[in-house]
Formats: sequence, structure tokens, C-alpha cells
Amino acid sequence: QVQLVESGGGLVQAGDSLRVSCAGSGRTASSYAIGWFRQAPGNEREFVAAISWNGGRTYYADSVRGRFTISRDNAKNTVYLQMNSLKPEDTAVYYCAAGGYSDSKRTYKYWGQGTQVTVSS
Repeated sequence: QVQLVESGGGLVQAGDSLRVSCAGSGRTASSYAIGWFRQAPGNEREFVAAISWNGGRTYYADSVRGRFTISRDNAKNTVYLQMNSLKPEDTAVYYCAAGGYSDSKRTYKYWGQGTQVTVSS
């Protein structure tokens, strides 16, 4: 069993930066790929970024590529999403998930509870 806890969300202005974290627990947490997804009110949960279990591969949605960076520190069982040049359309609840390296929600087995990111214009 893997537990995931997101933190670091908040209210920022357009153009600001924010880093959200995903702390994993459970002895196998570091063996999974981690994906970040987000869901805005009235929208489907959408893929943001993914990182392989050892950090060797990363993948981004077109909407965030060049602005967001995903990284992980397996010694701390933590995955980070650095978000730069934030836009109001980035406003959503951000979730991390553990599973296969993919942009599909269906491949992720464990999910965190989410952290709210709000970007004001």
C-alpha cells in the first residue's frame, strides 16, 4: 500500500512561481512512476506531468511544457512539481498519483487527496 500526500498549494498571481510536493509513504513508494494531474471545477481531471521511478524520464502536457518541471528525490520519497509563469488557467486542484509511467489516469493505482492552486489575474 502506498499513501500520497500533496502540499504546497496556495494563491498566487499570474506570472508567479509555486512548487507543490507529493510525499509518499510505504516501502514501495519509490518504485513507482509518479504523475501529476489537475482538475478545475466542471472539468475532467487532466494530465500535467509524469516522472519515471528513477527520474530518468519525464513527460509533460503541451499546456505546461516549458513552464513546469517535475523532479523526484527518492531518498525523501518526495516528488516535486515546480510551476513557473503561472496563468489563471492553471487554477485547479493538483493531484499526484503512483503507478505506471503514463499520461492516462487509468494506469495510476494510488492517489493523493489533492492541493488547491489558485492563480489570480
